[in-house]
Amino acid sequence: MNLELLESFGQNYPEEFDGTLDCISLAVTCAFNKRGTLLAVGCNDGRIVVWDFLTRGIAKIISAHVHPVCSLSWSRSGHKLLSASTDNNVCIWDVLTGECEQKYRFPLPILKVQFHPRNDRLFLVCPMRHAAVLVDVDGEHKVVPLDDESDLNIVAALDRRGQYLYVGNSKGRMQVFQLPELTLKASFKVTQATTSATAIKSIEFARRGDVFLVNTADRVIRVYDTKQVLSCGKDGDPEPLQKLQDLVNKMMWKKCCFSGDGEYICGGSARQHALYIWEKSVGNLVKILHGTKGEMLLDVVWHPVRPIIASISSGVVSIWAQNQVENWSAFAPDFKELDENVEYEERESEFDLSDEDKSVELGPEKQEEDLEVDVTTVDRVAALCSSDEETEDMASLQFLPIAPEVEDPEDGALPGAAQASGSGAGQENDKQRSKENDSPSPAKKRKYKTHEIKLEGAPKDEIHPLISNRTKDKPPAGGKKASGRPRNEDRKRLGK
Repeated sequence: MNLELLESFGQNYPEEFDGTLDCISLAVTCAFNKRGTLLAVGCNDGRIVVWDFLTRGIAKIISAHVHPVCSLSWSRSGHKLLSASTDNNVCIWDVLTGECEQKYRFPLPILKVQFHPRNDRLFLVCPMRHAAVLVDVDGEHKVVPLDDESDLNIVAALDRRGQYLYVGNSKGRMQVFQLPELTLKASFKVTQATTSATAIKSIEFARRGDVFLVNTADRVIRVYDTKQVLSCGKDGDPEPLQKLQDLVNKMMWKKCCFSGDGEYICGGSARQHALYIWEKSVGNLVKILHGTKGEMLLDVVWHPVRPIIASISSGVVSIWAQNQVENWSAFAPDFKELDENVEYEERESEFDLSDEDKSVELGPEKQEEDLEVDVTTVDRVAALCSSDEETEDMASLQFLPIAPEVEDPEDGALPGAAQASGSGAGQENDKQRSKENDSPSPAKKRKYKTHEIKLEGAPKDEIHPLISNRTKDKPPAGGKKASGRPRNEDRKRLGK
């Protein structure tokens, strides 16, 4: 399919609700691969469900963790998937086989993981109340230097080419480190109004263009130019390209992201299931998408090449897309739409190979020339390549093989079909399909290597926000009153 033909001439952002993806268990986080053909969803029961986004069907289920999956990241090639769980474990998965390749144990909860954009052997980990950590596949790690030793509320993100690491803290201080030496190249402070600083909640980069956004606690999304930030150097004062906020409701933002082309910015509300979409170049609000009332938003991701947004609330993945109106007159220049049937009189020679009724020769007939059609050269699709890439990565994983479901197989069509009959055959087919689509059984899983990541001075007894939020909302078991000594009023009433 030619992506250039799919580009609309008007707005290039989703406008309406376009269905849901139900993972059976409760969805927590999600991530698209580079092409947007696969969507990985991390669930509350520790499973990772990989959806084929073109057919909207489940392509793979990986029994990844025991505890909820809180963060996911695809490798550039799409063959590997990085996951973090609330039990402080980080794992690298082979997407095709569903097997664990490496496992890393951390002494404290993990908030975010991110694969290096150009190096599958390196990834970023953001632990809770600790400095960010760069981890090699072999288990070697580097702790990113802190600007303020007392401030441990750190957020970090790698830029789109993986050349720089951007780190922010709760005092509004941003630092830019060059990889791999982690040398400080630039720093600045995100200030509210003129003097007071504001805490940085998240940093997100656009897939196209040298821009990134900073989501801060003062309910403002600031968009910066990376070249300008680097040119300002240490203790600089770069001016944001745009400041985006909800002036009416003063909305706090749970998750923000760029569109695939970097022209639009989506902000997900922290109080309700509402998505705000701004145009980056102008800064005006173009659309507000409202989900079901009373639902809380957990995650938002924008499709890499299409105007589609996936959002998670109440354990279900909602899809937002454009309203597709079929206009057949746009496909052929001489096509006419008719309101009612019209009687058409065809010519006698209309469908003849050679027109015998032609009386006058207008000129010498043109001889058909044999054209050489090149079917081997693969043209570069701009929508799927970065600005510094000449060709696409043909080795990337775009789709997962799925065994077809055969309801009434013919005799001898499947091996062992003659031996199995009746309901037993149906049960065996179901088992076979589940084995092919699910991850392998624990007995067949090959051994993976476990690395213990030791962090000096890491705080103990930290609880992951996903777990702490759940325990706050949960009422006491049985609804009984707390036992203990009776209050003074009760003792007087009882005559004690």
